[in-house]
Amino acid sequence: MANGNLFGVHGAALEVRAQRMNLLASNIANASTPNFKAKDIDFTQALASVERQGGIDGAMLYRVPDSPSMDGNTVELSKEQTAFAENAVQYQTTLSFLNGRINQLTRALKGE
Repeated sequence: MANGNLFGVHGAALEVRAQRMNLLASNIANASTPNFKAKDIDFTQALASVERQGGIDGAMLYRVPDSPSMDGNTVELSKEQTAFAENAVQYQTTLSFLNGRINQLTRALKGE
């Protein structure tokens, strides 16, 4: 496992959520860029890939828009913003869990 056994799947999940956040932010930033193709990550596939080999190879997908724009851009801003907000909440939840785990380990090392 790329993140070791200390944090288990949660370390890999945090990594995937961070990469997805960057990708969604890029989609939002390019909402008016002609011919920009919106991308996302298949979380389950990316998580398995990170645990196996430390990268998200093969987990990146292009979005298929419900209503494509005339300039070839496939970003649907409201969907991207919703996905970004959901991913941010999931990222924060995973980070909170990891912080709790770190606190447990710190207390154990101190003998508390």
